[in-house]
Amino acid sequence: MASPLAAANVSLLNMKLMSGCVQVSICGRMSKLKKPVQAALDCRILKVPMPSTIEGISVKKDFGIANALSRLETWKSGTCERALAGTRLNILLKTEVFLMALPKSEERKQTEFSNDPQPIRGDRGASILGPRNVPLERENPDLLASPSTDAGTIPNLKFSFAAARNRITPGGWGREVTARELPVATTLAGVNMRLKPGGIRELHWHKEAEWAYMLAGCARITAIDPQGRNFIDDVGVGDLWNFPAGIPHSIQGLEEGCEFLLVFDDGNFSENETFLISEWFAHTRREVLAKNFGVTKDAFANLPKDIEQSRWIFAGKVPGPLASDAVHSPAGSTPVTYSHHLLGQNPIKVAGGQVRIVDSSNFSAATTIAAALVEVEPGGVRELHWHPNTDEWQYYISGRGRMTVFASGGKARTFDYQAGDVGYVPFAMGHYIENTGDEPLRFLEMFRSAYFADISLNQWMALTPPELVQAHLNLDQQTMAALHKEKPIIVSSQNGVHA
Repeated sequence: MASPLAAANVSLLNMKLMSGCVQVSICGRMSKLKKPVQAALDCRILKVPMPSTIEGISVKKDFGIANALSRLETWKSGTCERALAGTRLNILLKTEVFLMALPKSEERKQTEFSNDPQPIRGDRGASILGPRNVPLERENPDLLASPSTDAGTIPNLKFSFAAARNRITPGGWGREVTARELPVATTLAGVNMRLKPGGIRELHWHKEAEWAYMLAGCARITAIDPQGRNFIDDVGVGDLWNFPAGIPHSIQGLEEGCEFLLVFDDGNFSENETFLISEWFAHTRREVLAKNFGVTKDAFANLPKDIEQSRWIFAGKVPGPLASDAVHSPAGSTPVTYSHHLLGQNPIKVAGGQVRIVDSSNFSAATTIAAALVEVEPGGVRELHWHPNTDEWQYYISGRGRMTVFASGGKARTFDYQAGDVGYVPFAMGHYIENTGDEPLRFLEMFRSAYFADISLNQWMALTPPELVQAHLNLDQQTMAALHKEKPIIVSSQNGVHA
């Protein structure tokens, strides 16, 4: 049946194909519509004899439904009346037509931020008809609609702290991303921890080294070394600490409390398996404690009972000035400073952002973990590179980014990241990270190594005989001349746009 062009302004909240019909949300109620529906509460109704296909959809700039409804297959239900209600759209209905093409940037915007993202890129893919998790799809547009350059099978390289179990206590909370949550991450594990003002992460130690980055607030840290030399310092946003394996220490929130990232040099580490001072006392006979400390058994009558609930992280009083907490040691202070003021370092500034690198060369306490704090401007790219010494563990602090990882055998996979996500790159795999948001992308690159090392694809090509490079890639002279003998590290959004 031929159908005339019908155009109308309608309201649409949520629409998808189900069993040959349109499912819509009308005034907050879901309905499968096969007959005209009279909607109340000032919702507008449109009754349209539907043709076999939808030709085109004109969408307001702030609404991302176009990509979701693109390239719909022929409807076999014939002519039927539909009622549509919700956010304003202009829908053009006709037989045998197609959805107008969107520029690539707009296509991504539609997929990533639309109310109804779909696995469609140009003329590839189709809408989802079955069950779905739309919020998760919006956060992972490059998994929902994989780029054509992706190929083969690569392990999952993303896990969010938002999906991790959070252990909460009166003094704060802690959640972890380890090899149990992200199996590919065998070299490092991470813990995101929050302490209330005065909150205490109790005196403890562990088999793994502990590296930390302060995300918010201020904290007081303490430790001693095997020679009985002690250490105490206050740390704030952007500061680091590193306690080598076996070194006992504590962390306490100051006036405003604090939040920080802990990184351990073993992917199988668990925050729930550390050596707690309270647990050791609880599992030692009082007679032995009395002999060890030279007091009577009664001195230990009030030891904590329910350690799982009352210790680990527990409430405490906000400590006074740093000097008032200092304890004199006959052996003196530790010769190694366990804290480091990363933001006090001069950054390496480049066209598309900046980077600060910290390893054992400028933070001698950190002999097993190296890191880089990277800031990429909107549209910029942490250049194509790889690391020749170990795997890379990432933590995204702010902004939105996209990483494609290239493996051997022609395999590649793209992942999307935002604040609070953990990323991972297996040893020697090539990759880049692109800022896909409208604010600076800030993230940490972490390595189980005493030193930071990377190899720039751009620099490698520039320092290789040009005829050899051209023989591999058929590049012209203009492209060869654009190569950099110095590492770009980060390239700006303007790099190559006029080519």
